[in-house]
Formats: sequence, structure tokens, C-alpha cells
Amino acid sequence: MGKYFGTDGIRGKANVAPMSPDFVLRLGQAIGLHFRNAYPHPKILIGKDTRRSGYMLEQALSAGICSVGVDVQFLGPLPTPGIAYLTRGMRACAGIVISASHNPYDDNGIKIFSENGYKLPDEIENKLEEMVDNPSHETFPTGIHIGRAKRIDDAVGQYAVFLKEQFPKHLKLDGLRIVVDCANGAAYKVAPKVFEELGAEIFVTGNNPDGRNINEQCGALHPASLVEKVKLYKADLGVALDGDADRLIVVDHTGELVDGDQILAICAGHLVKAGRLKKSTVVSTVMSNMGLEIALQRMGVKLLRAKVGDRYVVDEMRKGGYNLGGEQSGHLVFMDLNTTGDGILAALNLLEVMLENGKPLAELKRCMEVLPQVLRNVRVQHKTPFEQLPDVHKLIQAAEEKLGQRGRVLVRYSGTENLARVMLEGEDQHRLETMAADIARALETAQK
Repeated sequence: MGKYFGTDGIRGKANVAPMSPDFVLRLGQAIGLHFRNAYPHPKILIGKDTRRSGYMLEQALSAGICSVGVDVQFLGPLPTPGIAYLTRGMRACAGIVISASHNPYDDNGIKIFSENGYKLPDEIENKLEEMVDNPSHETFPTGIHIGRAKRIDDAVGQYAVFLKEQFPKHLKLDGLRIVVDCANGAAYKVAPKVFEELGAEIFVTGNNPDGRNINEQCGALHPASLVEKVKLYKADLGVALDGDADRLIVVDHTGELVDGDQILAICAGHLVKAGRLKKSTVVSTVMSNMGLEIALQRMGVKLLRAKVGDRYVVDEMRKGGYNLGGEQSGHLVFMDLNTTGDGILAALNLLEVMLENGKPLAELKRCMEVLPQVLRNVRVQHKTPFEQLPDVHKLIQAAEEKLGQRGRVLVRYSGTENLARVMLEGEDQHRLETMAADIARALETAQK
């Protein structure tokens, strides 16, 4: 990670550096200068989620980019994967997302896609950081050479068409009842449109953003209300997206949650039968449940684990030529269809499996047994290496020894928030909870 860029772009409290207008303006100038020097006629797209601060940051970013002579096109509220797709489709040299994804509404962030729809490599992010800290002293353009900014009115429609085209032509969602929770986020327009136009009877929630209710007790982070609505409406499926709609959590018709690991297992099985799983490999992360690895082994499929973060999953997929990957949290990447995690696209792929097999999700998910897993998040002020925290390190080692080959211990710092994440996995839920609580308490004490 760099000085400003983390595992998923730059994030922080909106209106406080680095998410302050003056910083974002300088960042915009750095972005504009970089792409101006690399392309003869650069054009940069800017999309966002539904946070109130998005308007402020959008204008600051645009001002910086236009000030160095580069044109900007505003997409408005649109899912992160939609911005990645339109960056490619509209032949832009870059696409910028203003979003803090699953973070609270008063945070915001910036992530950048290159012309091919993939997140910028570390070396370019490092270059941008250097340019922000050491601004150019060149004379900026004036008159007609200043960049122009305009709004694209049909961005939602273009992305919706793309999504529907990825769904097999011989299939329809007619007769299916689907509850769609848009998390009051970037997908509040496009997600209902796609499912309804493919024929489903939909019940929509989390589609009334007010600038501050994004992710608030709704969406992929808080699916409890979705569970109740699936039961209430006797739906076949519940779909929960997060604030920027790049992740998916679903609920089956019985009201049980199905996470990213289970969706990967289901979709991997379908692709194996169709002969479409490249190199018989699925890419996930160190956080994925051991049950996924066991389920894939039964299918003759290898699980390749990457570092936590969808960018690392995508990097491994590109490097190895794989076409299915994702995270337990619901970032699911179907590389043959899009270049990044896409919640709506993942839901359509899951629906394809249900329809092709004529089976409900509750039956399909039996292909994987989820092993007990405990996760604790601890708020931290400093991300001190665990080896330098003796009490914490000792407890981690003790837990690893107790679990041996029949479990796992993973303690790491979040790349997007000031959190330490403590994850234990094994056969005895109570034992896992006790050990996780001990490690979490030691981390909390170490912060004092």
C-alpha cells in the first residue's frame, strides 16, 4: 500500500484530507497530467455512489482534471463495475469511481480504472502520489485549451443493456419472485431495471437514497431485513448489494444466507459441467472458508488463494488466465464477462445456474458444507506488526497450535479501514469464539 492509496483506492472521512476538496483537486490535476502525457486526446469518466459528499468531490476532481486540459464526462450514480465497463465501452483513457463502498456514509473514496477496465497498477498509483505531493509548476492551459466537462444522461441504460446481454438468450426470469436490496447505493436505479426487464417479479428495498442512508441497516452488510422480506413475499431469491454494487450476498427461499464462497462453489460446479472453467481453477482469498476448498476438490478443481482484496484476486486471475474468482464477502469476478467484481452480474450467473438445473438455491448450495468460522473486528489507531505485540503474537501462536491441521488462524489489518480482523476456522464453534475473543481483547489492550 502507498501513502494515500490502499487496497481499494483512497478512502477517508469526507471533507477531511485526503478526502478534502483541495487534496482531491490536486489529485485530479495529477490524474489529468498523467493521462494527458500518455494519450493524444484523453477523456476521463467520473461516476459515484449516493453519498452527499459525492457532489463536492466530483466537482473538485473535475476541476483538477479540466485545469490541465483534459475532458471529463460525468456518469452520475452508477455501480463500480458499470464504470469499469463504460470506461472500456466509451474508449475513455480512465474511469474514476467516487465511493467508499461498504464504509459508513460520512466516508468517501476514489478508485481509478485504466482504459481496459482494470484498477491501476501500484506503480501508477505511486506516481500519482508523488505528483500530488510535488505539484507541477508548469503553466496550465487557458482559453479553449481548458478541459470540458459534460454529463452523460444514459449511463444507467447503457450498463443495463450490457448486463442483460450477459444473460443467456434462451433463459427468462418469468415466474421468479426476487427481492432486491440496493443498499440505498449506486445500483438503486439499474438493479431493479435489469431484473424486471428480464421478466422477474421484483420487490425492491434500499432504493431511496438520501445522501446519508447508504449501507444503513440494509444491503450486503446488513441482510437481516432482506431475510424477513424473502419470507414475507415468499420469494425465490433475495439479492443484497453493497453501496457501490460490486459485491453480492443472497438469501435462498427458506431465508438462509448464501455468501460469496458458496456462490463460487455453485458457479464453479456449473462451469465445470459446461466445460467452461478455465484451467480447472478458482481464485479466492485467504479468508475463504475451508469448506470451499473441500467442495472444489470433489469437483476436481483447484483453489488458488490470493491476498484479501478483489484487486489481488483479479491480479491472480489475469496472471494465470483464470475466469472465476471472488471473495467470501461477495466480490465475485466472472472474468469472461467483466473486469471487476459485479454484484448484479454475479446474481444473474447464479440465476442462470438455478434455471439450467431446475433447482432452488437451497438445494444447489448443498454442494458446499460451511465449516464454523468466527470473525472479530477490532478498531485500531496504529497498524503495528503483530510480531511487535507480544501478548497478541503469543495468543495467535497458541491458537494455531491448538487447531493444527483441522483449522486456521488469520489475523490481519484491513486495507480500507482502521481495523484489525481476527478470523478463526475449525470444527468447534465455541472453542473458536473463545480463542477469537482472547486475541481481540489483547489487541484492544495493546491500543491503550
